[in-house]
Amino acid sequence: MRLHVDQRHERVLELVRERGSLRVAELAEELGMSAVTLRRDVEALAAQGLVERLHGAVVWPAGQSRPAPAPAPSAEGLVVGMVVPTTEYYYADVVRGARETVEAAGARLTIGLSHYLPDEDAAQARRLLSTGADGLLLTPSWERGCPERGEGLWTVEPKTPVVLVERSAPLGHPAARLDRVRSDHAHGAAEAVAHLAGLGHRAIALAVQDSPTAPRLRVGYRAAVEALGLTPVPTSPLDEAPSRSEADRFERTLEYLCQGVASGSVTAAIVHSDADAIVLIPRLQARGVRVPEDLAVIAYDDEVASLADLPLTAVAPDKYAVGAAAARLLLSRLGVAEPGASDATGPGAGARRHLDILPTLRVRVSCGAAAPAP
Repeated sequence: MRLHVDQRHERVLELVRERGSLRVAELAEELGMSAVTLRRDVEALAAQGLVERLHGAVVWPAGQSRPAPAPAPSAEGLVVGMVVPTTEYYYADVVRGARETVEAAGARLTIGLSHYLPDEDAAQARRLLSTGADGLLLTPSWERGCPERGEGLWTVEPKTPVVLVERSAPLGHPAARLDRVRSDHAHGAAEAVAHLAGLGHRAIALAVQDSPTAPRLRVGYRAAVEALGLTPVPTSPLDEAPSRSEADRFERTLEYLCQGVASGSVTAAIVHSDADAIVLIPRLQARGVRVPEDLAVIAYDDEVASLADLPLTAVAPDKYAVGAAAARLLLSRLGVAEPGASDATGPGAGARRHLDILPTLRVRVSCGAAAPAP
């Protein structure tokens, strides 16, 4: 809708008063006006002594006071509650990112742990709220990374802002309307497939442990195999029936990969997690399978991949960035932004946000490609 001349003049005065001076071209672009129209408006305002025009710029008149800039919102006294399954392994960096972001804004982070126990997520969230949390960062213990039908309704009960962290809800579920920040594990799996395909592999297997990450890995893997026209390979037995124990998982995965290599139906594999890959590779080698000559391997997680005796190429979710982005988003809901944060999650942001943070592929020895120089 076009602004009336009085509205245009008011908007020009507001911006020049706020900033002191602006170039005419920049001001025209910001207001969505033609340069000709803006020059005409500036001349009219200058004739009234309301602004000064100088060398292609609009300047607030000398001697007229401008309002002091509004103080940055403060988070002092605010408490952010965070419920995670554990503060070890994957979630150590997620929690660190959230904590450092919250503390940089002057607020305080408090933690509740669920240890993947049924109903403990909700109990911990309610406890944090009862002890004064102003908002919640939640990582519910949903087995598939999202709630089943009728599950997770407690996440929408709080009257305070809630951000899901490394979790999502299916469309139609009430929790799908919550803000969320997660690693894009599907993208990470697809990047691993594309890298292996770029090395000439056409038959790539996926061997994943049962976890909230696994469903998204399968989605990305299948999409990339189809998009790149790769050869479909037999699915892992773990996709058909979950393992009964860690020993069972390793044994079945080992047999699956050995049989695939022996038959020529598999030349590369993506293994989740990198801890699993570190256990599997010596067993493969003991069975005569050379890595990467017979089987190129990319691990998923990159917690300890670089420490293996055969350094593992790995997909690395940016866990710290996930925690930090979730904290910034929650702070924005509470009317406070981290100092120096971009306005993408700034104070007063209205629309709910679903943020996916892309993992990084770190090339080492196990995939058969030369690792980049450090």
